Amino acid sequence: MALITCPTCSSEEISGTPQPDGRLLIHCDDCGNEWLRGETRRDPARPAVQSVDSLQASFPVPADVRPDVRERVMLLTSEFLLERPEPDPDVAGYRERYAALFTPEGLRTATVDQLLHFANSTTVADPGNVSGFNRAWKTAGPDKAATQVRASIDHLLFGPESLRLEDRFTQLVDGTKKGLGFPSFKEALLTKVLCVVEPERFLPIVRYTAAAGGKKELVKTVFELDLPPVDKSTWTIGRLAVWSNDLLRSLVGNDIPDLQQAARFLVWASARPAMSRS
Repeated sequence: MALITCPTCSSEEISGTPQPDGRLLIHCDDCGNEWLRGETRRDPARPAVQSVDSLQASFPVPADVRPDVRERVMLLTSEFLLERPEPDPDVAGYRERYAALFTPEGLRTATVDQLLHFANSTTVADPGNVSGFNRAWKTAGPDKAATQVRASIDHLLFGPESLRLEDRFTQLVDGTKKGLGFPSFKEALLTKVLCVVEPERFLPIVRYTAAAGGKKELVKTVFELDLPPVDKSTWTIGRLAVWSNDLLRSLVGNDIPDLQQAARFLVWASARPAMSRS
């Protein structure tokens, strides 16, 4: 593998994943380019390797929801809106402050206290248990930890344009790019960053799968669609985190345009008894 370089950017930071047909799917960790290497050993019982675009095209879409389920969700939406839940008054100001920090210029001046507060705060999105983050922060020391957190956010938001957001996300979660970012700044906190900088796209649901209601579980309980499990070579955590978010955003639609409220609705609706099929 060390003798192989990326034909796009000449990087040697590459990894290979064996495919069912005997070839290797080579992935460049720097620019995201992928190509196949080796001889084909076709097994008719197994599917051929899929490109990222074809993989995304096979991901569930809103049209896959059954009409009876869609009708039930519409009724639940109307019921939820009648309760008129009050928005969190702290969200707007918090998001505005951190959106200004999460720019190329803002990141350079983001203080240790501001970054530590972001990781521990539940405003905008609750990252859950961050004890591992706090231990790693203390071990590294605040200055080094803050530098690495800035690097994580910078790579997520402003990494190589040739590398999809989904794949930059995966690199930071899986640690596939050596020396990049802060080891404990992972899925939940990366998702919270996206909720701050793209509040009209990203729901404040910070995990793809979780017993307390990840995106995968909410899609299943509310819309009765099955999403794939995380896989290291195809259904990576970054792809599933972003694609499931976009699916849920489309499924909720414009009836609940505020995504803080939309996330509340999804959790609320998931606790309602499912409609029995006739």
